[in-house]
Amino acid sequence: MLAKPTIGFIGLGTIGLPMATNLIKAGYRMNVHDLNPVPVAEMAGEGATAVGSPAEVARASDVVITMVPDAPDVEQVALGPQGIVHGIRPGCLYMDMSTIDPGTTRKVGAAIRAKGARMVDCPVARTVDHARAGRLAIMMGGERSDVEAVQPILNCLGDTFTYCGPLGNGVAMKLVNNYISASITAIHAEALSFGIKAGLSLENIMQVVGGTFAGTRMLAELFPAKAFKGDFRPGFFVRLSLKDTRLALTLAREMGVDTPVGRGVYETLEKTCAAGYATDDISSMLRLREEQAGVRIRLASAKGAA
Repeated sequence: MLAKPTIGFIGLGTIGLPMATNLIKAGYRMNVHDLNPVPVAEMAGEGATAVGSPAEVARASDVVITMVPDAPDVEQVALGPQGIVHGIRPGCLYMDMSTIDPGTTRKVGAAIRAKGARMVDCPVARTVDHARAGRLAIMMGGERSDVEAVQPILNCLGDTFTYCGPLGNGVAMKLVNNYISASITAIHAEALSFGIKAGLSLENIMQVVGGTFAGTRMLAELFPAKAFKGDFRPGFFVRLSLKDTRLALTLAREMGVDTPVGRGVYETLEKTCAAGYATDDISSMLRLREEQAGVRIRLASAKGAA
């Protein structure tokens, strides 16, 4: 791998754009592509080169990164008529940082290898603010030597790295993480709503639960910083959590594991999207239960918040 490879970045969405921005700030030459011209223009203003198709990105780049919403998007970008596979050069490396399923990752990886190139999967966790700050948590799958080759790039994007094993294991780990995260959020929404309706204060619930094994960082840190103040601006979209939970349920089924709890979480996420919160933060599951209970889950210091 070149000391400073040219990077192609496909998918300049909510998380992808700050990631790409951090890479260009780190001095990497960048080729970028997205169906939305607005972030492409923004990156071009920072010195990146706008490119017309994934295949063209791959032809012009040493490392190609994708950050797109779902497995069909990765298949289209990687294997479609204008896909990466038609432009990637032998010896180059493709890094998918999307959250998809292990089967799709391995299917794409086989096609990339047939072109003499390599692939790693490196999905990310945490929020938009972490992406802007270059402090994402990154889970990595693939040949260890390939992961080591892209580590300098990953260092510009995150501060926590976990090697998970062969190609596809990075996204498997991400699905486990997001499945747990969505489930914890859903159970907090239910318990806090009926607890507050029963006459308890949010502060007392936090104190008692925080002093037992039921305590979580969500209840102690994440929710007090935003949701308990009435701030539901997206760190992670509800609709993306719905997608990730769907993928996790599929993986569990393939592994022969029943998931009654997860099916309930998925239903809650569906209802939260239907309530109009699809592009708000995942913590909007609290709003769904608030509306059912007729309460507000707010800190006393933020009682006037929406």
